[in-house]
Amino acid sequence: MRSFFYVLTAVMVIGLAFWAYRENYETQAAQARSEAVQQKIADQRQRLRVLNAEWAYLNRPDRLRDLVEINFDQLGLLPFQPYQFGRIDQVAYPSEEELPIANVIDVMEREQQP
Repeated sequence: MRSFFYVLTAVMVIGLAFWAYRENYETQAAQARSEAVQQKIADQRQRLRVLNAEWAYLNRPDRLRDLVEINFDQLGLLPFQPYQFGRIDQVAYPSEEELPIANVIDVMEREQQP
């Protein structure tokens, strides 16, 4: 009977060692994948910073002004004039009659009910 328990204990120890070995490698693989994802995120953030800098460089007002002057014959672009902008009193807001509220629920009545 003792030898059976010794064998059973040895098999359990071997099984637990195999489980720990597998878990260790799975954890290392998960950490490697996580590090790869973090590196991709860092690379994409750096690329985004470069693209933002390029966008700012290409949208300089003096550069755009020169491009408009060079391509005036094809585009016909002109600078904005003050009369082209609208005023706040010209905005047509909907009247309150056009927005009826249906199925009004009184919240105070609901809170008082047990």
